[in-house]
Amino acid sequence: MPLQRRVPKFGFTNINRIEYKAINLDVLASLVESTSATVLDAAYFVANGLVSKNAKIKVLGRGEVTSALEVHAHAFSKSAIEAIEKAGGKAVTL
Repeated sequence: MPLQRRVPKFGFTNINRIEYKAINLDVLASLVESTSATVLDAAYFVANGLVSKNAKIKVLGRGEVTSALEVHAHAFSKSAIEAIEKAGGKAVTL
């Protein structure tokens, strides 16, 4: 039997896929309550142990934000942008 029929086939791995570390708005709200910060950037997330140093960050829209925050991340969901701007903050894409 030929080699290509003997070797098992496995799924497809997309080499262009970007892996994000997801952070929800409820996590951001609890961090802000405990530290009273207004600017949340990658260094802030690393310092608080949410992501590793080289991770890409995506903010997702579960939860709600009550204070005006300036959030810096690599990607945002539409609902997260709406919630942040509704509270008077800014969503800045890196």
